[in-house]
Amino acid sequence: MAQALAPSLQTSGNGPHLSRIVAGMWRMNEWNMTAQQRLAFIEECLALGVSSFDHADIYGSYGVEQLFGEALALKPELRQRIQLVSKCGIKLLSERRPAHSIQHYDTSPAHILASVENSLRALQTDHLDLLLIHRPDPLMDYDEVARTFERLRQDGKVRHFGVSNFSRHQFEMLHRRIALATNQIEFSPLHVAPLFDETLDGLHDKGIAPMVWSPLGGGRLFSASDAQSERLRLVIKDIADQLQRPFASIVFAWIMQHPSRPIPLTGSGRIEAVQVAVEATQFSLSRAQWFEILRAARGHEVA
Repeated sequence: MAQALAPSLQTSGNGPHLSRIVAGMWRMNEWNMTAQQRLAFIEECLALGVSSFDHADIYGSYGVEQLFGEALALKPELRQRIQLVSKCGIKLLSERRPAHSIQHYDTSPAHILASVENSLRALQTDHLDLLLIHRPDPLMDYDEVARTFERLRQDGKVRHFGVSNFSRHQFEMLHRRIALATNQIEFSPLHVAPLFDETLDGLHDKGIAPMVWSPLGGGRLFSASDAQSERLRLVIKDIADQLQRPFASIVFAWIMQHPSRPIPLTGSGRIEAVQVAVEATQFSLSRAQWFEILRAARGHEVA
């Protein structure tokens, strides 16, 4: 049977169309792929309907965007078929950034503009489809960031903007100044706080789809031996057996079933892992099954 394609989803009324599953590039430098193999992976993702690729300037100690750009340069016409997401605002200690003396946040206009120029150069593209502020910065001037975003839009270098790891209040402070397309957050059966701290409620209220990083708990759902992880693993496996679906597909489906329409990221260089995520777009859990996973996640009944 032919593999179904992942659908696309507009993150908000004026946001970008992203594929329903986004390929996360965080660990690409660990995949030990040649440029040709990286290109093949991009094309395999596209064949599954996964057209959006998530980056950050700091990934791979400032090296992943260049690896992706080298692959894209082998077939530049693919740029018209993909959406490139990147983030900025963290300064890492790295051999590639010898001027950095302490790891810290920087959301100053100068740093945002310089980060975008570096990302465009590394990715070998003339624009980003979506730029996110990577983490909330205690020294962030929301008015300055909004003006910087508007400048980047006017210059044609970034088409849409968002944030990552922001609270509901922080998101809404910036959203009042410039329209944001998404908040990329951690959410999984091992991290259910966004269900109860108004993060997902706030985005749902505004019709904005969150992006979700670490949907499988960074792999802990498969391997961790603590009581919560083992309890979850048994419940998810039982539902997977009932539905005759892969274990990870159940988790991705659980995440996407929230009415805010979360868009999960994969984190693997194995195309089989991307296929399993895409499969989750083809079915839904029953309400009882969804709450079985939530109960296992929290360790108690809802009431």
